[in-house]
Amino acid sequence: MRFAIMIEAQMGLSYLDQLAVARRAEAAGFEAFFRSDHYASFPGGSGKPTTDAWGVLAGIARETTTIRLGALVSPVTYRHPGQLVKLMTTVDEMSGGRLEAGFGAGWNEEEHRSNGLAFPPIDVRAAMLEEQLAVAHGLWTEPDGWSFDGQYVTIVGAQFDPKPVDVAGRPRTASGAVRPRIIVGGEGAPRSMRMAVRWADEFNLSSTGPELAIEKQAKLTAACLAADRDPASLTRSAMIGTLMGADQAQVADRAAKLLGALGVTDASSDWLEARRARWIIGTPDEARAMIGRFAAAGIERIMLQDFLPWDLEMIDLLGAELIGRV
Repeated sequence: MRFAIMIEAQMGLSYLDQLAVARRAEAAGFEAFFRSDHYASFPGGSGKPTTDAWGVLAGIARETTTIRLGALVSPVTYRHPGQLVKLMTTVDEMSGGRLEAGFGAGWNEEEHRSNGLAFPPIDVRAAMLEEQLAVAHGLWTEPDGWSFDGQYVTIVGAQFDPKPVDVAGRPRTASGAVRPRIIVGGEGAPRSMRMAVRWADEFNLSSTGPELAIEKQAKLTAACLAADRDPASLTRSAMIGTLMGADQAQVADRAAKLLGALGVTDASSDWLEARRARWIIGTPDEARAMIGRFAAAGIERIMLQDFLPWDLEMIDLLGAELIGRV
């Protein structure tokens, strides 16, 4: 199993907080650091400071050396496709080719309204996302002069330089053009799967336990076969809430801190118990057992969703107990 750290940066994390997480994850051996792309503060209450994902990732790109970087995921509603691809490419250059590109349709209507951003219906957002993915492919891999005429985006005679950094292991076209790996995901809706099969290198499941993941992987495989794509060419990953302690006492202590951070006041901790079927919760042995169930469901990479990002010792523990041991 491969592992990345994923944080919900809108929980009030400053740039320095996020940099500390990325550096600690890099030192612990995680292959990638992802953060959310949100402007409203949640979970755990509103009114906390938030930062722009791409401003932060640009800074972290210059202050780390090996860990790959990205947002899970950038909503299509936040930025024009050409602007987002340029931002991503800039961070890619700043990092020496360590970008992973996550694209999504967006979902938080209140967040959009409070920042003056349009929030069209999901069918429209999905269509916009498909065009955004086509634009990303075109700007990254087509020669200068490429044009695109979509319903929401029109490009005439593209002049897009620099191109993504040419490093080993990246997707490469027959002409030799390279691009970052593209991630599309969600809870496994058929349209998101079809988009991933056509445009992406990785499909990332969220809010899904091991049993449901088996069902979703079967549907994703069927979508690949229907499109004449080798199912093995599409990486399967999952974003999974994670809480781990060295022993039961530390698990209980971190659980209490997690509930406090999220503003959960139910002393019986039913909130956390309700997530045990789909989260990684417990001691290292318990965590490895749960990860084994995801591996058996076909998951190849786990984004450990960390809701206690200030607890850097937990990142150390996750790295020591999970990487190379599952």
